[in-house]
Amino acid sequence: MSIKQEAAVDAAPASHARHGPALLIAALGVVFGDIGTSPLYAFKETLNPDHGVVLTQAAVLGLLSLIFWGLVFVVTLKYVVFVLRADHDGEGGILALQALARKALGERAPGSAGHWLWRAIGGLGLLGAAMFYGDSLITPAISVLSAVEGLEVLAPQLQTYVIPVTMFILVGLFAVQRKGTGVVGRIFGPVMLLWFGVLALGGLWHVSQQPQILAALDPRHAVGFLITHRAQALAVLGAVFLAFTGGEALYADMGHFGAAPIRLAWLFIALPSLVLNYFGQGALVLVDPAAIDNPFFRMYPGWAVLPMVLLAAMATVIASQAVISGAFSLTAQAMRMGYLPRMRVVQTSGEAIGQIYVPMVNWTLMVGVLLLVIGFRSSGALSAAYGIAVSITMVTTTLLAGVVAYRLWRWNRLAVGLGVLAFAFIDLTFVLANSLKILDGGWLTLAVAAVVMLLFTTWAKGRRLGLEAAAAESLPIEAFVASLEGHMPHRVRGTAVFLNSDEHAVPHALLHNLKHNQVLHDIVIVLRVLACDVPRIDARQRIEGHTLGHGIWLVTARHGFMERPNVPEFIRILAYQKGLDCASMSTSYFVSRASLSGRHMLHMTALRSALFGWLQRNAGRASDYFELPENRLVEMGQRTLGRR
Repeated sequence: MSIKQEAAVDAAPASHARHGPALLIAALGVVFGDIGTSPLYAFKETLNPDHGVVLTQAAVLGLLSLIFWGLVFVVTLKYVVFVLRADHDGEGGILALQALARKALGERAPGSAGHWLWRAIGGLGLLGAAMFYGDSLITPAISVLSAVEGLEVLAPQLQTYVIPVTMFILVGLFAVQRKGTGVVGRIFGPVMLLWFGVLALGGLWHVSQQPQILAALDPRHAVGFLITHRAQALAVLGAVFLAFTGGEALYADMGHFGAAPIRLAWLFIALPSLVLNYFGQGALVLVDPAAIDNPFFRMYPGWAVLPMVLLAAMATVIASQAVISGAFSLTAQAMRMGYLPRMRVVQTSGEAIGQIYVPMVNWTLMVGVLLLVIGFRSSGALSAAYGIAVSITMVTTTLLAGVVAYRLWRWNRLAVGLGVLAFAFIDLTFVLANSLKILDGGWLTLAVAAVVMLLFTTWAKGRRLGLEAAAAESLPIEAFVASLEGHMPHRVRGTAVFLNSDEHAVPHALLHNLKHNQVLHDIVIVLRVLACDVPRIDARQRIEGHTLGHGIWLVTARHGFMERPNVPEFIRILAYQKGLDCASMSTSYFVSRASLSGRHMLHMTALRSALFGWLQRNAGRASDYFELPENRLVEMGQRTLGRR
């Protein structure tokens, strides 16, 4: 999997107000859903006959040693010890890390020294975010499918029901998204605590029967396996990597729980349970090689298989819920940072701002996931497409964290360099290993990521060109105010708020209103809403405004990428700070959409121009995005910018 709950998963039922065991259990329910369900398929795939590894005691010990030390180095040392330190005002995730790295580097103007690094950091963050979308299609499919495949262990004749049951669960999961995740979220933690307990007990029983399996804790078995199986090493490492997917969620969800509960949950619950279960599966296949067809479910007695299928289905639904909610959050975050056009966002909770629903993302994901289930038909086949996006995301995390450690934390250059090289070597090894899967399905996640990256960069560039074109045609607002001295239009009671992206220009809607209605409100507020590269803005810095005379105010409202831009709330804050009479029912909001015709855009290819035009036409309304009241909204005509 990839970023998983990239913009702090909405499914989290916790907040920083909760403490102690409750917060730790809540973290289990969100942070560890994906990595916690990896035992369903990871170890089985390492001994896939297609890899050409003969099932021997030495091979099993080597594979378990690779899994164990991978969990230690990749998840524990890299994420738990190192990356979790990189909190951006308490938030984590690839885009938060990108913003933190840019903050460490400082603003760099085009053409200045270091501007290339500034752009590279931005590109790395976008690449990691794009990989998330590519990977998010596979996570629900492989997780739920691997759980339902337990029916085959219960009764082989039930195999024909695996695909229909999987699709039924997935359709139900996507269908309930519009209801919000708060109610379901409250049971996530206890279910995952039960899940990890069952993982540990099942593994402990088989380890106690075959204690020699603990020899896999010796890293020499991992090294010996790689030396002995040089020809199969890369293919096997691609399967071993399945045990670490979801590790990046430890950092992505730091904003919901803080670093301490995540560290404690990993070190004292998740990690021991996973290791015991993997070692238990290894002990089982040494005694019964035939169990390799599904070692996870065959660890448990016959009477427990059906309950385990049900519990596994619940755990995989939790893992799937996390990535779906993460897709909603990441989309909203990308919109606020100017990488995606506005889409309809539904707030599903009156208390938790993070609980949102994005219909377009939800139904697009559902169609993609169902097509994957129909096309691949088994978790084993899906594993061939799984991992490449996650491994690339892990490389971007390593590089960005290295920039933060050196430039922001001022760590020793040599220590940072050696650490980044060590982690990057491991990450790139897994990228190389997973690249062998590209022709077998890995191309799918890369293709989706490439499309998303194209959307990100096209919208950002087209938006920038549009702002530049608007600035070239704009009328300076100071000159406009000065002109009122000689010819003051008729003033009417009330407040008019004009949204404008350029603080120095007269809003197009204001000029339209003067031209057609020939009136000016008593209070005119020209409002620029500015998205900042921080998760949240301090209340004292949110609103900045000054008067230009004649009742005209120039105001800048700032919000973080984890906050929703609520314009009426901004106006209430301004009125309180400046003593203005801006009664809500006498305040009108004026918006206009300035478009840039695709065929007239400069510095963009024909394909990207056409794509930007399509995105413009299908973008959501500004009124919805800025939460403007419909009964006090005036939308003005559209204009085309750019040279003809």
